[in-house]
Amino acid sequence: MGQQEKVSTSLAGAVSEGISASLAAVDAELDRRYPGDPGTRQPVHTVYVPGNAFDADTIRSWGDQALAALDEHAPDAASFAAVLGLSDDLAEDVYGRVRAKLEREPIEDLRVDFEDGYAGQDEDQDAARAARLISEAYENGTAAPYMGIRMKCMEAAVRDRGIRTTDVFLTGLLENGGLPDGLVLTLPKVTYPEQVSAFVRLLESFEKAHGLDAGRLGFEIQIETSQSILASDGTAAVARMIGAAEGRATGLHYGTFDYSACLGVSAAYQASDHPAADHAKAIMQVAAAGTGVRVSDGSTNVLPVGSTEHVHEAWRLHYGLTRRALSRAYYQGWDMHPGHIPTRYAAVFAFYREGFETAAKRLSAYANHAGGDVMDEPATAKALSSYLLRGLQCGALDTAEVDALTGMTRADLERFAAPRRGDLTATAQ
Repeated sequence: MGQQEKVSTSLAGAVSEGISASLAAVDAELDRRYPGDPGTRQPVHTVYVPGNAFDADTIRSWGDQALAALDEHAPDAASFAAVLGLSDDLAEDVYGRVRAKLEREPIEDLRVDFEDGYAGQDEDQDAARAARLISEAYENGTAAPYMGIRMKCMEAAVRDRGIRTTDVFLTGLLENGGLPDGLVLTLPKVTYPEQVSAFVRLLESFEKAHGLDAGRLGFEIQIETSQSILASDGTAAVARMIGAAEGRATGLHYGTFDYSACLGVSAAYQASDHPAADHAKAIMQVAAAGTGVRVSDGSTNVLPVGSTEHVHEAWRLHYGLTRRALSRAYYQGWDMHPGHIPTRYAAVFAFYREGFETAAKRLSAYANHAGGDVMDEPATAKALSSYLLRGLQCGALDTAEVDALTGMTRADLERFAAPRRGDLTATAQ
């Protein structure tokens, strides 16, 4: 070992202490506003089913319809791969995983819709019925990992109805066994942060009425108006909405068609890859970064129904939009029809299968200080481990193969994916 260098300083310890004291409020604000990703599973999609149509067999029915679509329009791996342009080395694996997923877990996140998609005559009865059926599904093991409702918004014309439906639904859950861990609420058509604050007050009141822990009820904010992206004073209203949620916001969901129409985009061009959509989602993404709030892409309204030629065209469109979203770090989207589910899972599985080996080897090299042809930093290690975890959660990857290539347990991956504040900086120094 070489000669030890003399280390000298010029500043008294009081200088560091004074700086730390001056930044104490900032440190607290960073911890409050930017706690980081919660580390929980994020579903790859959300399926909306009208409240008047939701039934006990809805999830299984969607899976069966999706399997039937494959049987009719792509009965084997080669035909499915030909439609989507999957490589030969992925075709069998992806197709097999898609079919297995449709049998095992066809829907990852389901929202019973009492807003735009609702056409029932008795909303009280349908909301109470949704609560009972969701409770029964969690009890008997047939539920999706995440389930809940989309109520009407906080605008004056429908506010009372939205409040009542929320109350009926949540009360029904409590009467049928309690609030499930996978409960999700979605607040649509939010224009002003004050509407988010009002919904927070509603949830607070419900929690107090039933003696629930404060903050037990969270919700997603649906971004469907231009004012939610750019407020009248020029600020990003969506960032203020996250603050107005007081820690209850779990997601920002982009509403493709309402938002497009709000900007005057003609119907033929309303799509999730329109420049207006890209702008809105980029603002949402930056506003949500570090807050623990996840961003979800929207949907396509081109349904894979009818002739095989049309189904294949719709599948290619949906597959391409999903892959595009994934490459832009939008890991969740909406699916509007059972026929969309095969291409949702095909796109997700191909995305993770294609990059799996490279990501695993890079993370292993980083963790073992082995070097390589890419110089990765702690933040990249976080991204690599998050990528592998998402692949495991949705079924694109298997635990054994990830363990074999990384030499890490799932707990190791989770530790890399969700470091404590300051760990990345400290590790990099």
